[in-house]
Amino acid sequence: MSQCSVPTPSARCPLPVAGTGPQPSVSPPSPAPPPPVPPVPGGRSGGRRSAPAVGMVAMWLYGLIFLLLLLPVLLLLLLLRQLRGAGGDPSPFATDTRRPPAPLVTDKAARRTVVKTVFSADKVPLGLDAIVVGSGIGGLGAAALLAKAGKRVLVLEQHGKLGGCCHTFTEKGFEFDTGIHYVGQMQEGSVTRFMVDQLTEGQLEWARLPAVFDAVVLGEPGSGRTYRLYSGKEEYFRGLKEQFPGEEAAIDEFKRLVKSVGRGTLLVGLLKMLPRALVALLCRSGLLPRLSPFCRLASRSLKEVVEGLTANPELQAVLSYIFPTYGVVPSKASFSMHSILVNHFLCGAWYPKGGAGEIAFHTIPVIRKTGGNVLGKAPVQRILLDSQGKACGVSVKKGQDLVNIFAPIIISDAGIFNTYERLLPVEARALPEIQSQLGMATHGEGGFTVFVGLNGSREELGLEPTNYFMYTGTDLDEIMNRYLASSREEAAKNIPLLFVTCPSAKDPTWETRHPGKSTLAIVTFAKYEWFEEWKDKQVNKRGDDYEELKKTFVDAIMQTVFKLYPRIEDRIEYISGGTPLTNQHYIASPKGEIYGIDHNITRMKAETIATVRAQTAVPNLYLTGQDLCLGGFMGALQGALICASAILKRNLYVDVVQLKKRTEAANSKKGD
Repeated sequence: MSQCSVPTPSARCPLPVAGTGPQPSVSPPSPAPPPPVPPVPGGRSGGRRSAPAVGMVAMWLYGLIFLLLLLPVLLLLLLLRQLRGAGGDPSPFATDTRRPPAPLVTDKAARRTVVKTVFSADKVPLGLDAIVVGSGIGGLGAAALLAKAGKRVLVLEQHGKLGGCCHTFTEKGFEFDTGIHYVGQMQEGSVTRFMVDQLTEGQLEWARLPAVFDAVVLGEPGSGRTYRLYSGKEEYFRGLKEQFPGEEAAIDEFKRLVKSVGRGTLLVGLLKMLPRALVALLCRSGLLPRLSPFCRLASRSLKEVVEGLTANPELQAVLSYIFPTYGVVPSKASFSMHSILVNHFLCGAWYPKGGAGEIAFHTIPVIRKTGGNVLGKAPVQRILLDSQGKACGVSVKKGQDLVNIFAPIIISDAGIFNTYERLLPVEARALPEIQSQLGMATHGEGGFTVFVGLNGSREELGLEPTNYFMYTGTDLDEIMNRYLASSREEAAKNIPLLFVTCPSAKDPTWETRHPGKSTLAIVTFAKYEWFEEWKDKQVNKRGDDYEELKKTFVDAIMQTVFKLYPRIEDRIEYISGGTPLTNQHYIASPKGEIYGIDHNITRMKAETIATVRAQTAVPNLYLTGQDLCLGGFMGALQGALICASAILKRNLYVDVVQLKKRTEAANSKKGD
């Protein structure tokens, strides 16, 4: 639905006292008997201790205090070393590579040469430095970063069109997004905007959504209540107070908690990039929950926190409304995960000018510039290991043949389950570290999407760029759990959540590219098991029963959408439903997941965050994307930065901030 941003509680284990060398000796007592020692308060009555004993206790206490004081200093020194960003390889952020945006490319043939290049052995570059499996933003981002550091990278995508969830498709003249509905933190001057500009050389432009970027409907459209969310760090909460008079204290506390968590999200990256021994020490020490609100609140559910703030069920619902953007119901969602999304959109929301397909269209040329390539219809069957168990290549299916391609580094954007359970040989899959990571992960919820093509402009049809989250009731947890626990027939009659978005109304170039046409996308959750019986059938040939089940969901969804946008009912020219099996086919999600592995409370624990890192137990094999970091566009892109940092042995977060500062300073001098 929305795309989430970036960047985590720990077990409270006792702090281990490091072993020391021989303790300082204590001088022996003089021959004269020592003076009586008064009883120790709280000790046994009449107890006495000798002066040497007291001295020994004092020395131990001083030693312990010294260690406790020294530990933070050592941690600080290690953190500073990590934050310096220096490494052996060149930095992808050595220079500012932005240039003035070129005109939008609308010629279909020209676009196909970029985003629809089909795999063949002769298109594989020689002398590869790395191979990336999967062309989502996690894969493209990692490849572009390595390319900007001078590496020759090959990206392989199983689907015919490149971009993963960033790709668009066209049916009957209508262009549809597959996963990018809106992105936060793209304001001019932000680090994330600067970073994306560097990866696309400034060619990817963004259109800001209106001040009200999201609206929440509780109950039937027209008869239920509609609440609006406003852009701005203060306006967001001021708008809530105006719509919920008398709840100012609850909203202020929600604001305080959300912002306190936001300041700690840097930990997500740090825990994945710091040395494992240091991270283990931090987790065992119990310091993280004490020092970081992010860690402290990560183990508390969204439902628990919100219910502790207010008894107003509608305010509880509105404070929780955005949970579909990471796919976990409030009782199972970490409050810290939820806060990441709220913080992500506090300054507003943006949409790519020209549609979501522009993301891949402007990232792929950066990869090709240094001799790399990005190829579709290249399903990777196996990650190849050498005689020492190191990743050394991949095996790609081409027709009935297998083509082996070799490189010293293999990066997977295919997700943890695909990478470990499908692509690795059995002996590698059995490694304890890999089994540990698999034990921490569960499949996220599947999704059901309806794509609607409409005859008429935005103005004619009354469509809005605002996204609508529509709920049938105020107890979001109860209505969602009841729905997900029901049979597929019952579920189709009682769909409790719809995310309704209008891509054509968000894109300022749409009317020029597609005059007199409009599109809608409607998303809800759906269990993979409801459609699993057709998983082995060929796409578009799954039979009448499957199509009828899809139609049941589509019809029920559209009856609700017509109440929101009544003018569209007689203007539909194209409509299609996508089930979890659709996701499984087009983006290779094992169970039709929208956001990869589940973003539940366990995933947000410090131990889990630190365990799932870019480096895997298989030497030369790395992970990237949303399973490495967090779901959504920005979360997957953070995964790319973490992955490239590990490969280049640099902290790329530091590098991009330093480049931004240098660029701003240079521009300031020019203006003087």
